[in-house]
Amino acid sequence: MRFLTTFQTADFFDTLVSLTVAFVLGMLIGAERQYRTRAAGLRTNVLVAVGAAAFVDLAMHLAGADGAVRVIAYVVSGIGFLGAGVIMKEGMNVRGLNTAATLWSSAAVGCCAGGDMAAQAVALTVFVIAGNTLLRPLVNAINRIPFDERTSEATYAVRLTAGSAAAGRLREHLEERLEQADYPVAEVEVEALEHAEDKVEIVATLVSTAIDPSELDAVVDELGREAGVDFATWETSTKD
Repeated sequence: MRFLTTFQTADFFDTLVSLTVAFVLGMLIGAERQYRTRAAGLRTNVLVAVGAAAFVDLAMHLAGADGAVRVIAYVVSGIGFLGAGVIMKEGMNVRGLNTAATLWSSAAVGCCAGGDMAAQAVALTVFVIAGNTLLRPLVNAINRIPFDERTSEATYAVRLTAGSAAAGRLREHLEERLEQADYPVAEVEVEALEHAEDKVEIVATLVSTAIDPSELDAVVDELGREAGVDFATWETSTKD
């Protein structure tokens, strides 16, 4: 067997140390995620860290540092597919970004462990856990601050529901009125409403800018009183 001639005790214990470090540190990161009942918990973070460490360690033994660097590049891109699986979009909200980032960080911990950089792996683990725990009170405090549209970085859209016969006239008037209010329009879309015959929705997306809610409310109220307009409103969504 070729194994009997190639097996080296020192190399084996080096690999064992790398995998053990990745296992323990991945377990620490995963335990916090498991406690928070996140989609990627204890086992997932351990497997990501150990898997990354195994690939990097294998490359180190077969091709040295240059081979490890190439493998790390593939780990960085490959873990993105795993992270994408835990990201979910619900309406205007996106969930799972923090979980995906944690998986990405667990892979980085594993790469450090596989590259025989145990101290760096420990330091990175401390920062990852701190980011998921110590920053939580700060996040909660920021979330409790009243939302101010005038200082936010968001995308705004004005929506009009009207008869299809008046769509052309209302589209032009919508653009003109928003331009007069110093809210330049990035694009305007006219979409037929499936649940209402001969009805369309005109959506004007504003150029990214801060707005005065009361001022935009006044513009929308004025548009809502236009002949042929059934309903008028505006909405906001974050860039991210």
